[in-house]
Amino acid sequence: MDNKKITRILFVCLGNICRSPAAEAMLQQMIIREGLETSIEVDSAGTYGGHAGERSDVRMRRAAEMRGIAMTHRARQVREEDFECFDRIIAMDDNNYEALFRLAPDRAAQQKIFRFREYLRHHPEWSYIPDPYYEGHEGFELVLDLLEDGCAQLLSELKR
Repeated sequence: MDNKKITRILFVCLGNICRSPAAEAMLQQMIIREGLETSIEVDSAGTYGGHAGERSDVRMRRAAEMRGIAMTHRARQVREEDFECFDRIIAMDDNNYEALFRLAPDRAAQQKIFRFREYLRHHPEWSYIPDPYYEGHEGFELVLDLLEDGCAQLLSELKR
């Protein structure tokens, strides 16, 4: 029996249809490429539940597909049990960070919450991951660039 601990990561944005599912899919692809599927699990959720059950925004899916990333996630809202199940809960921006902090059941859960910007290495000018929902194609490309940067750094930390 394998007693190896699985590290569980949850990405969170508002509706769970653009940024967080893209981060989930991107990190998952990196995990597979590194052969780490048995040691790292990744999921995503939103602080807002209005898109629950929906597929990711078609524009984000298209932009991700152009980079060879398949997005299959269905939106869901953050649940209290997520604070027990996940080792790191990573918010895409300050509003979602603050919402997660309020949702956390206790201080131990609050210590699991991080800002995605903490993992950016090649884009120090960004203090958050912008919501591309009301943007054009360039907004989705920018988000994917930022997510690629941060996910690579996060995976590097997790491998240590």
